[in-house]
Amino acid sequence: MSKASHNLPLHTPGSNAKIRTVDVVVIGGGIAGKACALGLAQLGLQTLEIAPDLGNLVPAPTGPQWGQRIYAFSPSTQKLLAHLQIWDALDHSRLQAVRDMRIFGDRGEQADQLHLSAFEAGTPQLAWIGESNLIEHTLDQAARFQNKLEQIADTVEKIETDADGVTLQLKNHSSIKALLVVAADGANSPTRASIGITASEESYSQSAVVANWNCTKAHLETAYQWFLPGGDIVAMLPLPNKQVSMVWSTCPENASDLLGLTQADWDKKLGLIADGAVTKQLGTLTLNSTPAAFPLRKIRAARFIGPEHNPKIALIGDAAHVMHPLAGQGLNLGLRDVSTLLNILSKRESFRSPNDLVLLRRYERQRQGDTSALLWVTDRLKKLFSDSSNTERHLRNFGLGFVNRSHFIKRRLIERALGDIDFE
Repeated sequence: MSKASHNLPLHTPGSNAKIRTVDVVVIGGGIAGKACALGLAQLGLQTLEIAPDLGNLVPAPTGPQWGQRIYAFSPSTQKLLAHLQIWDALDHSRLQAVRDMRIFGDRGEQADQLHLSAFEAGTPQLAWIGESNLIEHTLDQAARFQNKLEQIADTVEKIETDADGVTLQLKNHSSIKALLVVAADGANSPTRASIGITASEESYSQSAVVANWNCTKAHLETAYQWFLPGGDIVAMLPLPNKQVSMVWSTCPENASDLLGLTQADWDKKLGLIADGAVTKQLGTLTLNSTPAAFPLRKIRAARFIGPEHNPKIALIGDAAHVMHPLAGQGLNLGLRDVSTLLNILSKRESFRSPNDLVLLRRYERQRQGDTSALLWVTDRLKKLFSDSSNTERHLRNFGLGFVNRSHFIKRRLIERALGDIDFE
């Protein structure tokens, strides 16, 4: 039997190490990894999830302050969480429905805007806004009651693939044999690198500054986004109880300055954004969290399954793709990876093993198109609004108004953002 060895930072297991056998191993402890592991176990597959921090259960969010990691959850994500029997278990008092989105150009003219409406699209809401730890806590609770799922707080240090599956060697010197491995270990995925999958990476030379605010005016269940002269993008996402979450994409130098602002400094800064449009919409904003910043980049794996000669590993989430947050679709795209993989495995022919090459190619083929389209659109929008020439400025702002007047194009944009995964 031929064997190919793919090494992470090497730590040789002891000679007396025993090899456990499971159906699937999920490497990674974020939302995508936890959702995937739970879904695989619900399919009846003996599943093991491995990540260094899995021993630290995420506490339920409480109190008037919202967490720093805020996400927009699309209807496709809601459908997945409902399928996993997670959605109804969430504390819905900490979720905010988004029924309108308003996107403004950088000339400050009223006509340069795009308005997306749930009512016009014939859907109850365009998205929900909620905290990362709200989802993670509920996933952790569900995992405790799933007898086909085991979670191990450890690190994978060596990966070997052969015709039958994958052997993993852990830092604790134990070894695990799995038919299929799912890599959900983040943008710098060691698993992706270890099996020889390259990834194109581009820095946007920007950081996202995030902070939560109390506002004196009602946000009207509306998400706002302003493209600013010079390439900055400011988004204000609605939260429950007259709160909003800010995502300000800006150069690293300005991001550093923003992190050091006092409340009085912020009052002045927010009053100047888009000629005062932010405070006009939301009133006086009072800081309700400690601002944080993280760098922005685009990453796309060359392949979503590997190794090339004998695929037994599938990439999901940030291990497969990372995108600019301007469309708020990063997590949703990763959870559509999860939905697609679960769908394919649940409908597989009885004679196919979970690591069958036909199934893995189905997964890669179905995810390539969705990923490529969304990465391309967000990348082009970001670069279009970073261009400072008068011609580009005129065209991009005219384009927002043109799309706003076309119900057909707006409907297609909403359909793309909503996503669609059917579970049977």
